[in-house]
Amino acid sequence: MPPETRAEELEPGEVAGLRRPREEMRLIGQEPAEAAFRAAIGSGRLHHAWLIGGPRGIGKATLAFRVARHLLARGAGRGEPDTLAVPPDHPAARQVASLAHPNLVLLRRQRAPGAKTVPTQITVEAARRALHLFAETAADAGYRICIVDCAEELNLASANALLKVIEEPPARSLFLIVSHAPGRLLPTIRSRCRRLALRPLAEADVAAVLRGLGPPWSAHPPEVLARAASLAEGSVARALGLLDPTTLALVDEVEALLASPDWRRVLALAERLSGREADTLYETALDTVQRHLAAEIGRRLAEPPARLAALAEASERIARSAREAATYNLDRRPVILSVFEEVAAAR
Repeated sequence: MPPETRAEELEPGEVAGLRRPREEMRLIGQEPAEAAFRAAIGSGRLHHAWLIGGPRGIGKATLAFRVARHLLARGAGRGEPDTLAVPPDHPAARQVASLAHPNLVLLRRQRAPGAKTVPTQITVEAARRALHLFAETAADAGYRICIVDCAEELNLASANALLKVIEEPPARSLFLIVSHAPGRLLPTIRSRCRRLALRPLAEADVAAVLRGLGPPWSAHPPEVLARAASLAEGSVARALGLLDPTTLALVDEVEALLASPDWRRVLALAERLSGREADTLYETALDTVQRHLAAEIGRRLAEPPARLAALAEASERIARSAREAATYNLDRRPVILSVFEEVAAAR
């Protein structure tokens, strides 16, 4: 069973009661990514900075901590290791789980002492505190490791502070930079990293992760777990959201309206999703629409290209409308209404 996590101890992006990535000893479905690290460690030429990219909820941070745990416990050694797994009772595993290892630092958004809220970005002060590790001598002459989670939350000043250390890294230093959208990073950071793109998990792997989480998540009926895994598009984080009855009911409602629009219900839906308290449901509705359009394109591959292009263009217009609404803080109601208009017109 996952360890209990009190709400006040939650870090950005965490879910109460779930193991944090630094506590998670399993890595499911990302064997090729682990193999890339094993080969690099075995070669004796481990690149000093890795950009670990891919969608949210597929194991990027878990992989980063897995690599760090291995190096802090066993070092690079000679030859390619068979696995990066470390026993959970190993001292280094316990230190990593509690962020107490002297050679490891996690660069993330953090609440400043005395502050009531967590900042929306990783501040330059937080970056400088974390990167001070690389101005010191490593304990036991081992690796000094910085995990950045996640890179999109760096502001310009903190990104430049990170860049300065990556440009001239001390010996036996390693930067594991988790990114949900690597294309948004400073080109100068990207150019100094070895890029490793993780793929969305297979549906069976998402289901396996859900079953292994323990109660309350694994206590859902098997058919509910299976449906959440099938709709999650390879993301455990998305699957967890879909285990919520309200979220799953919204998916059913949006799918029904896409199949047969009822404009009175569409208007009611737009009103319901317009408030800031409905952020998660709004994103779920947009995801459901895009998944519907992708499935339509897949089903109609034998049709004339012009009809497929209409669906693809509708998908792009919907995505652009949502981006503009988010960027300029526009009313969401027109976005939701235009979604169903676009889908109806593309048929």
